[in-house]
Amino acid sequence: MGKDKLRKFAEIDTFDNVYQLDAGKTLKGKWAAEHFKNDHPLVLELACGKGEYSVGLARMFPEKNFIGIDLKGNRIWRGARTGVDEGIKNLAFLRIQIEDIMEFFAENEVDEIWITFPDPQPQESREKKRLTFPGFLNKYKAFLKAGGKINLKTDNDGLYQYTAQTVEELGLPCFKKTDDLYRSEFYDEVLAIKTHYERIYLKKDKSINYIQFSLS
Repeated sequence: MGKDKLRKFAEIDTFDNVYQLDAGKTLKGKWAAEHFKNDHPLVLELACGKGEYSVGLARMFPEKNFIGIDLKGNRIWRGARTGVDEGIKNLAFLRIQIEDIMEFFAENEVDEIWITFPDPQPQESREKKRLTFPGFLNKYKAFLKAGGKINLKTDNDGLYQYTAQTVEELGLPCFKKTDDLYRSEFYDEVLAIKTHYERIYLKKDKSINYIQFSLS
């Protein structure tokens, strides 16, 4: 591990807005009350990377709480550092494997989920690793409130099509769906938030896909 990564890992240990691995389990069912000290809605960003979406949403909606989730601490560091520097109190980060997410959130605790430019896991053998695989959706259902929305934003056409097909096959409500977000009727200030990877894709003139659905 390089010196910069080691520095970032050491630094996030000192941040009060980052919970690593098992540390977050004690807040299951109590994130709003014990970390955020309020009763505001809770929104998760899965595979958050550097946390640009979580940061952007937290700035935009001070009346909601946001948690960015990823395993790579050197990436989480960027969003967490911004949160500390700007004093963004409605923002936190959780460094865990998303496969274990049910251990960290209780029934009806989460109001909305964002999945922003995750690894598309394109190989058929890795379908179960896709964050919109039915097995993952069942995990989210354990803590997402009834009617709570799931948003997927991706440059990967395959993952978008897979997700749209999954939503249709499972008979789930679908509210928004487009394979060209920035030319669609759905584009707004929330969807205008851009991650590091999205900026790279846009420079390559790639269209951005977006789908919003719920599990009930």
